Amino acid sequence: MALDLVHDLQRAYRKTVDSMSRPGLITNIKAQADKVDLEIGCFKSTVVLVQMLFDTEVTFKVVSKREAEITKLLNQLTYAKAAEAQTADFILVLRDAGPFGLEKALIAACPGDLTDPHKSSTIIVEADALSNERDLALAGPGIDAESHIKVQTTGNWVGLRAEKNSEYPLGIEIIFTDSDHNLLCIPRTTQIVKQVVG
Repeated sequence: MALDLVHDLQRAYRKTVDSMSRPGLITNIKAQADKVDLEIGCFKSTVVLVQMLFDTEVTFKVVSKREAEITKLLNQLTYAKAAEAQTADFILVLRDAGPFGLEKALIAACPGDLTDPHKSSTIIVEADALSNERDLALAGPGIDAESHIKVQTTGNWVGLRAEKNSEYPLGIEIIFTDSDHNLLCIPRTTQIVKQVVG
C-alpha cells in the first residue's frame, strides 16, 4: 500500500508535533515509513518528514556523499528548492554524511534574526539510534522535571547547538530520526543541561 499523502502524513505530523512539544518524547512513524515505495538514499522516515514538511516555498540543503543525486530526487518529489546551508529552511544530514556532517550543518545553519526569528533552519538528522537512556538530560518548556535521551551519532553536536541557540529567540530546531523510524525533536527552547554519568 502506498503512502497516503493526506491521512498518513497527518498521522506523522501529529507524532512530530507531539515530540516537538514534549522534548525527549520518542515517537515512531514506522507505520507510515513502511508505505514509502521510493528509494531516495535516505531513511524512509526521512522521506515521510520531507513529504510532510517540504513544498514549493521551502528551501533545503542535503549533507550526504550523494548530495547532488538526492537533492535532485527531493526536488522532483516535493518541488522544494535547493539552497546553501546558510539560507536553507531545512538541512538534511543523512547517515552517510561523515563524521563532521552534523557539525558543519550546525555551524552553517541560520538561527533567524530578531525581526524574523521564525525564519531559522530546522536540521533533520539521521542518527544510528535513539533512546531514552540516561546519557543527556533535557530541561525547558514541555518537560516536567527532566527528560533523558541518548542519540547515537558522530560529532560535537551538543556544544555547537548550545552556541547556535545562545541568543533566544534565535536558534535552530533539530529532528532526529533513526533506522527504526523513531523521531526525537529538540526545539530551540530546550536546554541540554548535563551529561548523565553512570
